[in-house]
Amino acid sequence: MTGARAPAAAAPRRKPRQSRARHTSQALQEAFVRLLVEKGYAAITIREIVAVAGTGLGSFYEYFENKEDLARVCLHLRSKALLLDMRAVVATNEGRPWREIVDAVIDAQLDAHRAQPVAWGAHYLLERHLSSPEAYRKMYDRFVAEWVGVLDAAGDVSADGPQKKEAARVCQTIIYGLVAHTHIGTGGRPDLQTLSRQLRDALRGYLATVA
Repeated sequence: MTGARAPAAAAPRRKPRQSRARHTSQALQEAFVRLLVEKGYAAITIREIVAVAGTGLGSFYEYFENKEDLARVCLHLRSKALLLDMRAVVATNEGRPWREIVDAVIDAQLDAHRAQPVAWGAHYLLERHLSSPEAYRKMYDRFVAEWVGVLDAAGDVSADGPQKKEAARVCQTIIYGLVAHTHIGTGGRPDLQTLSRQLRDALRGYLATVA
């Protein structure tokens, strides 16, 4: 859960708007994630990234200043995808009881991790090294806002105002803490069925006292 942070003196980089440019940028991101899983961040070189991506050094520097810049973009976009999954759940479940919406959020978040659990383990480990406090707080607040949306969408939540915001913050802390630490602690090989049960027990137990 992190935001991309551009270095203070960095020159503007090209934004991949056209389809070919987006393909190149995506290929570099996918190559980075593959190498991150295989070798670990410290051992990755830019030359290896472009070799795996099938691009050249010139293409790399069109979009990214350095390896850290690419890593931050990858972290940011993976976290953003989780946010969009939450938003989709809210859009399709508005008016339902909070327990059903929360269960749908849990299912969507775990489904997003299911295809590449080892990569997600590497993601959560890496963001602890690269995410600045400011970037971390900014992305965290975006997730909290999505949880406010979850509670707003429920048809049976009585909490409002500061109480709802506090509940949203605790919900994000629970789900992020369990998901991230389980993926890190198992080397990216979590028991998702057990994790799902733990998340349901924790979130339902807490929200039953405040919703």
